[in-house]
Amino acid sequence: MIIIKVGGGEGINYDAVCDDITQLWQEGQQLIFIHGGSHRTNQVAEALGHPPQFVTSPSGYTSRLTDRATLEIFQMVYCGQINKTLVERLQRRGVNAVGLSGIDGRIWQGPRKKVIKVVADGRTRVLRDNFTGKVTEVNCGFLQNLLDTGCLPVLTPPAISFEGEAINVDGDRAAAATAAAFHADELLILSNVSGVLRHFPDENSLIPQLNANQIDQIAEEYAQGRMRIKLLGAQEALAQGVRRVVLGDARGEQPILRALDGQGTIITQPQAKVAS
Repeated sequence: MIIIKVGGGEGINYDAVCDDITQLWQEGQQLIFIHGGSHRTNQVAEALGHPPQFVTSPSGYTSRLTDRATLEIFQMVYCGQINKTLVERLQRRGVNAVGLSGIDGRIWQGPRKKVIKVVADGRTRVLRDNFTGKVTEVNCGFLQNLLDTGCLPVLTPPAISFEGEAINVDGDRAAAATAAAFHADELLILSNVSGVLRHFPDENSLIPQLNANQIDQIAEEYAQGRMRIKLLGAQEALAQGVRRVVLGDARGEQPILRALDGQGTIITQPQAKVAS
């Protein structure tokens, strides 16, 4: 099983992504495809007069401030336009794709964070009425039924809270939870950057390989912006038994095949010490 997460930043080559998924699917590889939609959501939110706001947690992670109006725009773009466009592209290629959000069938479930702490102007503030959360449970049986009937799940946030509320969850961490729940061999997290860079945005400074024990140090010293949370997702997946995570580039041709071939930042379990 391979879990593929493709971000929603500017410049993603979705046709190339769908070409690669089609090739792997036709070869009999079991896949689950997860996508984002941040760039398009920002555009739509601006056009609707409700521009996006982003907040930073005390631990340094940046996320979208999600009130109810933002959540509805988020669902409109992620679950509507982007999800169904990707399903259409895959269907055109002969893949029987089924597009679902984490709400459907309680595919992704977890607690809602009704109160969050953010840092602004050097001070820590508490924000309420925020519709965010974290995936702690994955409905593997539902997804496996789709796979067993020859369907490819195409998944996107939001998730559902235990109380039945839609919650905005990070797609990279949702992908990590899905990979862990399925005991996947590999998790690919692809975006509009080639991987972890020592000197962002210099792509010649790519860090090609690291192990799980190095993630905290690399995140602290080198990761910029959303790369920090991608590393957190990788860390969570590896901690729960996923063998390998690749942070790769979805902008060019054959993005998934290149990632499977080791192009990007490869993160693995620490090497076991051999007794002397």
